[in-house]
Amino acid sequence: MTEPEKIRALGALLRRAESFSRVAVWAGGALTVASVLLISFDVLARKFFGFTTGGADELSSYAFAISTSWALAFATLQRANVRVDVLYQYFPVRVSAVLDWLSLVALGIFMVYLTYFAMGMAQTSWGQNSAANTPLATPLWIPQGLWALGLLWMCITVALMLVRASIALVTGDIDLVKQICGVRSAQEEADDEAAAGERMVKGGAA
Repeated sequence: MTEPEKIRALGALLRRAESFSRVAVWAGGALTVASVLLISFDVLARKFFGFTTGGADELSSYAFAISTSWALAFATLQRANVRVDVLYQYFPVRVSAVLDWLSLVALGIFMVYLTYFAMGMAQTSWGQNSAANTPLATPLWIPQGLWALGLLWMCITVALMLVRASIALVTGDIDLVKQICGVRSAQEEADDEAAAGERMVKGGAA
């Protein structure tokens, strides 16, 4: 496989990663909605019928943690993570591109450490057959494992982004570095908002 073919293959992998991450976001959103419905039902049942489902708060906390970790990769691919750019915006383009690359490296290192300990915690819970000290007695390896799975996918996604951004930085493709890991410009955010508004209008008209 030639070098251009490898680069194209890597780009294809990133696109597939984005598609999979989008599915993970929807799944996490479904978990969040389900937890909201469960809590609402629990509150209404306690108020009007005098009983409680039990464990709604516990399950909702699991759902929150899992949905958050599953959304990390998509947020990173969309460059939706918060960055402090007070000085960044005044740097030359090439310097800011190097800072973008370094920020991705730092994020990758942090995620590897976090995922390592998260996987270790889930493995320990599995080995010790640990259960939550609640009426549900939930086996802790289940929510912990699902949470760690989202972190692991985040690591894989960041690794793909880092390899592609590194190649772009070495070859001098600064625009691509910006597209992969740069800070979103005000124009990009305005364009996205306009596109989202247009989709809402079309959806309402349909």
